[in-house]
Amino acid sequence: MTPEERADLFGDFNPDAYAAEAEQRWGGTPAWEQSQRRMASYGKQDWQQFMSSFGDLSARIATLMHAGVPATSAEAMDLAEEHRLLLTRWCYDCTYEIHLGLGELYVSDPRFTASIDATAPGLALYLRDAITANATRATTS
Repeated sequence: MTPEERADLFGDFNPDAYAAEAEQRWGGTPAWEQSQRRMASYGKQDWQQFMSSFGDLSARIATLMHAGVPATSAEAMDLAEEHRLLLTRWCYDCTYEIHLGLGELYVSDPRFTASIDATAPGLALYLRDAITANATRATTS
């Protein structure tokens, strides 16, 4: 993508600013390698679809949270599973173990928390709890 397309898609956010940190954390893992291959091939339309898919899902999860539906409910777990499958579709094969780690990252790293909570305050914690419940459901069934 051109710098103009990147600015149009991401605004002030610069994914390259976090590339070295991400590579230090996850570089060399199969998920990292797969993610790098996939994302390098994405054009502007792909990124728009990616962002739209996750934005829509975040809004639906926030709606459940605001309605007082427990993160351990079937509805919330189903959306957590959709989240995992979107990551698998767009980024890398997201196992339940990886998904659990992401859920923890969403609440332990203030940058992730702030980004997710921009949709709705408390959403990062709710999503983490739904991810945990979903992984438990999937691995004990």
